[in-house]
Amino acid sequence: MIELARRAARAAGRLQLERRALQVDHKGALDLVTQVDLASEALIRDMLSAEAPGIPIQGEEGGGAEGAATRWIVDPLDGTTNFVHGLPHWCVSIALLTDGALALGVVYDPNRDELFEARRGGGAALNGATIRTSSTSSLSGSLVASGFPYDRRQRIDFYLSFVREMLLRTQGFRRAGAAALDLAWVAAGRLDGFWEFNLNPWDIAAGALLVREAGGRVTDMDGGALDLEGQRILATNGFLHDEMSAALTGLLRPPADPANSQEQTWASR
Repeated sequence: MIELARRAARAAGRLQLERRALQVDHKGALDLVTQVDLASEALIRDMLSAEAPGIPIQGEEGGGAEGAATRWIVDPLDGTTNFVHGLPHWCVSIALLTDGALALGVVYDPNRDELFEARRGGGAALNGATIRTSSTSSLSGSLVASGFPYDRRQRIDFYLSFVREMLLRTQGFRRAGAAALDLAWVAAGRLDGFWEFNLNPWDIAAGALLVREAGGRVTDMDGGALDLEGQRILATNGFLHDEMSAALTGLLRPPADPANSQEQTWASR
């Protein structure tokens, strides 16, 4: 199954690079991103369905299979805003859930031709070479990352309070714009920690398994068990997990729920 996921991710990545190379007008890029998202997911669905016809597919663009204990979970293009602007930092994410547990995950970065993969109990690898999370042991010496959710304009002070806390407590903070790739980078030891709100299963499924299999720790933001539907995640190298969780949990509070907070646009991805 992991070989199938590899091939599907690489095929979608090639399609994205080909389509992006043809696009130079920014206005046209707004239409392009929708077309490429849909085409990438259709390609992945066709490949998975042809070789594993009995497994339903939950995808960002096509939906389906929500709640199934065994299913593929697919984000055909994570980092759409980067894609639109020509910033070469986006990825394809494919995970397989079996009997309610993550069994395999693949995150493919077509711009760097880097394929991250993990199998439950089988470790994690980058282009075939074993990867491990970092050995950074304190938050003060760490490099961490996050993203800003769809409703960031309505809850800007709430989300920035977490960024402020991490800027004060860590060596550095990054916001690259592709959650699945951020998680893959935690697994590879390039980042020491990552947190974010309002994420969907396809944003985190493959990356969460990568981090775990690379020796890291993945939980809800308050340190509880990760729920793929819970919309909050904290992933670290393990050494600084409790310290980071305590810092973030201290800021958690029920934010206001303003009108239109659920509005989502391509520009927020």
